[in-house]
Amino acid sequence: MANSTEEAKNRMLEAIGVDHVDRLFEQIPDEHLTRRQFQLPAPLASEVALKRHLLDVLGKNETCEDNLSFLGGGTWQHHVPAICDEIWTRSEFLTSVWGTPSSDIGRNQAWFEFASQMGELVGMDFVGLPVYSWGAAMGHAIRMAARMTGRTRVLVPELSDPQRLDVARTYCGFPEQVGHIDLVKVGFDPATGRLDLDDLDRKLSEEVAAVYYENPSYLGLIEDDPVSIAAMARSKGAETIVGVDPTSLGVVAPPSEYGADIAVGSTQPLGIHMNGGGGVGGFIATRDEERYAREYPTLQISLTDTTAEGERAFGLTLFHQSSYGSREDGKDWTGNSVYLWTIANAAYMSVLGPAGFEELGKAILRRSHYAARRIGEIPAVAVEWPSGFFKEFVVRFDGTGRSVAEVNRRLREKGIFGGRDLSDDFPGLGQSALYCVTEVHTRDDIDRLVKELEEVTS
Repeated sequence: MANSTEEAKNRMLEAIGVDHVDRLFEQIPDEHLTRRQFQLPAPLASEVALKRHLLDVLGKNETCEDNLSFLGGGTWQHHVPAICDEIWTRSEFLTSVWGTPSSDIGRNQAWFEFASQMGELVGMDFVGLPVYSWGAAMGHAIRMAARMTGRTRVLVPELSDPQRLDVARTYCGFPEQVGHIDLVKVGFDPATGRLDLDDLDRKLSEEVAAVYYENPSYLGLIEDDPVSIAAMARSKGAETIVGVDPTSLGVVAPPSEYGADIAVGSTQPLGIHMNGGGGVGGFIATRDEERYAREYPTLQISLTDTTAEGERAFGLTLFHQSSYGSREDGKDWTGNSVYLWTIANAAYMSVLGPAGFEELGKAILRRSHYAARRIGEIPAVAVEWPSGFFKEFVVRFDGTGRSVAEVNRRLREKGIFGGRDLSDDFPGLGQSALYCVTEVHTRDDIDRLVKELEEVTS
């Protein structure tokens, strides 16, 4: 790098009045500093060598395109219509960051369309631009509820995605910090896998800011009495936060219809390819009430009249309360932005429309339930909670005498990614895995999985 020469470093140190670079890091405890030399490989000599090196490294990957995958649990393999990639890769969107009100009008309109369609999908009126992930959306929603109620305890399901819960817990801070939010787990009914309403009732109090749960749940189960959950929370003055999978909303009622105050979820299933190392999008939606709007940490897009009669314009609103507008004095630190994905999301929702979401939901229901029924017929293999689920379901391998890790290893040898291993996160479920079936899986794919599972578990 041009500015990494000793001469350049010395000029920078002189400019800030420091005699050695170590002075800049003196707050780091000495025992945290590494004294050993790193055995790094020699620098690559050319761009040709760099390209070959990267291709060799990337060639070690085993992808869901080259293998048959039944992985889910947070990132799902859905079909991405070609129009999504065609639109979001256009230079107008790829290169647009911040400009003038006139140059940003196209981008602002696209953002507005995303918020409008997402609001219609979840049955809410007010939608912010997406945050980094579902976990980030969950964390922000919890903090919103805590600010609104002045309380510092939130109830969450015991059967939650551990990684998503870790992200939310980070947003809640540490007990030593001012404003720490305590996450308390609510048990589940062993017979159904759904939230234990008796345990929820015992743990609800005037200290609870919100009840958070997911519908469908992390394990794919649909709550059969969500109205009661919201009513119980409301009776104690707590908010109800519901996490939803948007692909389910063509066949499952939107959260607004059963009492949700805040809805969150992932936007990845809406036209975004599976990826690692970057944000996949998380939305936050509420009713269009000022008490909710004033707590959003995200950017909002509004449509309004201009001084010219009959003319309308799109623009940012409630900007000052965000970290973009007030930095550390904002409602919350917005964090990494994934606003480019709104373009893919808006294109996807436009292409599907209401009828398309219903068709998608029914296709997923048919295929996932067919897969669960066929897998349940395999000797010594059982499907836990074999009804009332969407897209994902739990498969137990205890009766086979094999661990999930062994089953998945043997499936990979046959070009199949088995379900997500749940045995470490939920020991009470034994040797269980979370299997995901979407619209991309054909009957032949499922039959192939069943055939190979019969062989690897026999």
